[in-house]
Amino acid sequence: MTHKVFIRRLKLTDFRNYAGLSLTLDARHVVLTGENGAGKTNLMEAVSFLSPGRGLRRAVLADVSRVGAAGGFSIFAEMEGMEGDVEIGTGTESDEETMVRRLRINGTTVKSVDELTDHLRVLWLTPSMDGLFTGSSSDRRRFLDRLVLSLDPAHGRRASDFERAMRSRNKLLAEGRFDPSWLSGIERQMAGLGVAMTMARREMMGLLRGLHDPGVGVGSFPSAGLALSGFMDDEDLQSPAIELEDRYAEMLAAGRYRDAAAGRTLDGPHRADLLVRHIEKNMDAERCSTGEQKALLVGLILAHARLVATMTGHAPILLLDEIAAHLDENRRAALFDRIDALGGQAFMTGTDRSMFSALGERAQFITIRDGTASA
Repeated sequence: MTHKVFIRRLKLTDFRNYAGLSLTLDARHVVLTGENGAGKTNLMEAVSFLSPGRGLRRAVLADVSRVGAAGGFSIFAEMEGMEGDVEIGTGTESDEETMVRRLRINGTTVKSVDELTDHLRVLWLTPSMDGLFTGSSSDRRRFLDRLVLSLDPAHGRRASDFERAMRSRNKLLAEGRFDPSWLSGIERQMAGLGVAMTMARREMMGLLRGLHDPGVGVGSFPSAGLALSGFMDDEDLQSPAIELEDRYAEMLAAGRYRDAAAGRTLDGPHRADLLVRHIEKNMDAERCSTGEQKALLVGLILAHARLVATMTGHAPILLLDEIAAHLDENRRAALFDRIDALGGQAFMTGTDRSMFSALGERAQFITIRDGTASA
C-alpha cells in the first residue's frame, strides 16, 4: 500500500495568466475544465515546478512571470508529502542582469531543487509528447532522462556535467588545441559521466520491463518494449564500469580529428536513441496508428508511475493534460480506474467536463476562466 501524497492548498502569484490564485484541495483527483486558453495547462505547469527542472514546458524563467508583473512569480503549496506535512514555496528573484529560482521548504531556504524529491515526485503527460515516437531522438532521450530523474535525482547533475565537459572538449578541438593532457583529462571525465548516464538509463528500462502488470497488454493500454541504441549495447554493459569508461575514453581519443572536422562529439550518451515497440503487435511504435501511439504512451506513463510508487512507497502526483481528448468512453473509464489504483493525486485537464464523468466522486471538479478558478 503506497502512501498518498497530495496538495491541500495551492497559491499562485503572477504566474502566467494568474495575477493571484488560491485553491483549497483535498486528497481526491483534480479535474480542471474550461475553454482553450483559459489557463488550465498553466495551473498544471505551476504544480510541475514543485519538482526539479524547468517544468512541463521546459520554460525560460523570464517567460513564466505574468506579463506586466513588476517582479517574478511565486508558487506556494501546502501538502501531505512523503515525509509528512510540508510547505513548499518557489519562485523567481531578479537583479539587473539575471533571474534566478529560489526554493523554501517549511520556511527555510534550501540550496538545491533536488531536495524537492524528498517530499514528492511529479510525473506528466502533455499533448506535446504525442509525437514522441515519430519525433527527434533528442526528445526521446529527454523523455527517458525524465523517467530516470524521478528515481535518481543525481542523474540530472551527471547529464549537465557531461554536457559541460563535452562543450569544453569541442571548444579545444575547434581551436586546434590538441594538448593531450588537457584532452585526456576532459575525456576521462566524460567517460565516467557518460557510462554512469548510460547505465542509469539501462537500469530504468530494465525496471520497467520487469514490472509485470497483468492489466497491460490485455486491456485498454498496450505494453511497451524498450531498447536503447546508438551508444553501448546490452552486451557491452556486461563488462565492469571501469572497463567501459576506459573503452569510451579510448574511443574519444581516437576520434579527436574526426570530431574536430565535424564540429561536435560524435560518440556518447548524447547520441543514444530510445526505441519503443508495441509488444502485442510486435511493431515499432513509430509505425503504429496515432491512436495506438497515444495508448502506448499512456500505458508507459502509467507503468512508470506504478514503478515510482513501488520503489519509493509513495504514489507520485500525475499531471495529465488533455488526457481524455482522444480516448473513447471505455478506454477513458479504464484510464481513470488505473489512475485511481495508483493511489496518488492526479491533475487532469479538458474542455468538456462530461468526458470525466466516470470519475464520479473520486475527483474534485474546478472550472478555469481567464486565470480564475471556481468549483
